[in-house]
Amino acid sequence: MAIPSYDFDTVVDRHGTWCTQWDYVEDRFGVPGLLPFTISDMDFETAPEVLTALRARLEHGVLGYSRWRQRDFLSAVVDWYATRHSTTVDPESIVYGPSVVYQLSQLLRMWSRPGDGVVAHTPMYDAFPKTVAAHGRELRPCPMRDWAELERLLALPDTSVLLLCSPHNPTGRVWPADQLDRMAELCARHGVAVISDEIHGDLAYGPHVHRPWALHGGEGRWAVITSASKSFNIPALTGSYGIIGDPESRDAYLRRLKEADGLSSPAVLSLVGHIAAYREGAPWLDALRDYLAGNLAMVAERLDAAFPRLGWEPPQAGYLAWIDLRPLEADDDALQRELVEVEKVAVMPGSAYGSPGWVRLNVGCPRKKAEAGVDALIRALRRLAS
Repeated sequence: MAIPSYDFDTVVDRHGTWCTQWDYVEDRFGVPGLLPFTISDMDFETAPEVLTALRARLEHGVLGYSRWRQRDFLSAVVDWYATRHSTTVDPESIVYGPSVVYQLSQLLRMWSRPGDGVVAHTPMYDAFPKTVAAHGRELRPCPMRDWAELERLLALPDTSVLLLCSPHNPTGRVWPADQLDRMAELCARHGVAVISDEIHGDLAYGPHVHRPWALHGGEGRWAVITSASKSFNIPALTGSYGIIGDPESRDAYLRRLKEADGLSSPAVLSLVGHIAAYREGAPWLDALRDYLAGNLAMVAERLDAAFPRLGWEPPQAGYLAWIDLRPLEADDDALQRELVEVEKVAVMPGSAYGSPGWVRLNVGCPRKKAEAGVDALIRALRRLAS
């Protein structure tokens, strides 16, 4: 059987499409028209199999209320986990949500009270502190490899939730099975619920293997929250889903979704997109990962040639190059001025994730653009060092 060929090199002009990354770069950086390497979506068209399914659904012409709790959607998720992650998922444990952050919000309200502690690893995806603060909970940051601090925080009597990012954003780290088991044991010992954001789970690179929390959570209160939106680049369709192990918690979540928030009818195109992605999109996803790995290898090669002492290595998952610039002693503000005012590029500063001295460069794009981004970063750093 012939392997499909996919094109990731063709540049798609996203200007004028209300695109957050391209059309609204001025909102964050104060200057319009920058070449952006920022918000974590990709500049590629989604899988042609997904586009074909969406067109067919639109051709039907009726866009009425729909249901997510139906065989096509649930079996697509179950089969995806079985084939891609060697994980058995009970279809009864699956829930729907309009977004991953919505699911996070609901679960925080269910499993904690105002003032309770929520533990999360640093550096940290910037939506986590905002969401935790908006619900009146206390964020308790923990360095990723500091197990003593993790246990201390989890043992505090008012710590209610461990908010896990797996694979981790922004570092791209894939948590090994033994470390997930260790986290599960600590949370069980201290009665802490786990919310595991696994939206980057399909973008792990071999030999690193993403292991869903569903393999580790046991009988306690835990939830996986995720979506095909990152791996298939369909965030504008909205829509996510979760896996909640505890039936009582699952029922409580669904009551809130339907009765309190009136959101039980999903965006039908999101359902169509997810089903097509999980049923037919695996070859495209495999080709995408190979292309992204090539982009990240290019970044590593160019950074190593310019600044060997950085010793930068590609992430274990995702398309976000998380780069430690502290050995170069570059001033963060000065670097941003060079990037924005001279190079005319937008690159996320590490301070947005609680880590000054780092940058996050999104290379989910055609290689030509990725090369332009890393070259601009290198030129800016060289000028600051001169």
